Amino acid sequence: MPGVYLSYPFCAQKCTYCNFASGVLPKHLEPLYVDALRREIAAATFAWNPATVYLGGGTPSTMPIQALDSILSVVPGRPWTEATMEAAPGSFDAEMVRGWVRAGMNRVSLGVQSFVTRELARTGRKHTAATILADVKRLQAQGISNLNLDLIAGLPGQTAASWSESLDWIERLAPPHVSVYMLEVDDDSRLGRELRLGGVRYGASDVPGENAIADFYEAAAERLARLGIHRYEISNFAVPGAESLHNLTYWKLEPYLGFGADAHSHDRGLRWSNVESADEYIRLSPSARVEESNADPDSERFFVGLRLIEGIQVSPEDLAIHADSVKRFVTAGLMENNGCNLKLTSSGLMLSNEVLEAFIH
Repeated sequence: MPGVYLSYPFCAQKCTYCNFASGVLPKHLEPLYVDALRREIAAATFAWNPATVYLGGGTPSTMPIQALDSILSVVPGRPWTEATMEAAPGSFDAEMVRGWVRAGMNRVSLGVQSFVTRELARTGRKHTAATILADVKRLQAQGISNLNLDLIAGLPGQTAASWSESLDWIERLAPPHVSVYMLEVDDDSRLGRELRLGGVRYGASDVPGENAIADFYEAAAERLARLGIHRYEISNFAVPGAESLHNLTYWKLEPYLGFGADAHSHDRGLRWSNVESADEYIRLSPSARVEESNADPDSERFFVGLRLIEGIQVSPEDLAIHADSVKRFVTAGLMENNGCNLKLTSSGLMLSNEVLEAFIH
């Protein structure tokens, strides 16, 4: 099921934990960026019609409806099986949602992160639990019930009690899909850099420890399972039939084309990406590629496919190639191998980065 990803890197504020190539960019760049994005899509060669479309960012929910229509008009395949809009709580009204529906969008992913006001305020988010409740009702009233809510385990000041409060809200709202991400510590976010430096800015001194974050994640997995929202990928949970079709494109190594700043693509044995900055993308579009490489189907099938809870199907030849790694992780209790299926255990999911990296060659 091939897909299209559209990058819209404009935000009203830059969250402290965010490690994406997005932020508060000059307002005059937005129409220029929309034109550049439209040019890149129109110049592309599609060997297939996309079944899924995903608008990410950034905050594409702030995009004017005319701009959205302009971009989507050059994406083939409408009506798409699944078309997702990433949205920041409080960034849209009912008229905008009606415009999304007219344009072909049928799924919304809300960047909730937390339902606890003090946690949100410390990361730069301006919404509250009441904002999220109003947004969910607004989306459902316009016929969009296929919703995802994002949570982050490990925000500054987060405790077992506050995490439980966010999970209580998930139970109350009963979305069909939930993503639970553990806080990433790297140099691509302000909070990550501060943590690596041992500083205190952005609430870094109040970030829970690794064991506490792991406990939050496991508590979410158990709570969601009781609600019928089952883990199907390391960070993603859904009621049966509500899995993200677009994200499954990535994990099942189906072809997808990415358009816009810092967008990535995978098609016919190749991987490539675009320039990261919006202004450079505008200048170079429709030829904004900066990296291109041949995909290694063997390594990628293990590295990407093992993120899925169901694991991957393997042959004796596959197991022979990776015999040392498989034996090591099975012995350590991080993997299960029944001879034809290989998957991570619950312990392996918690150490997935270390495990998956062993299969890259």
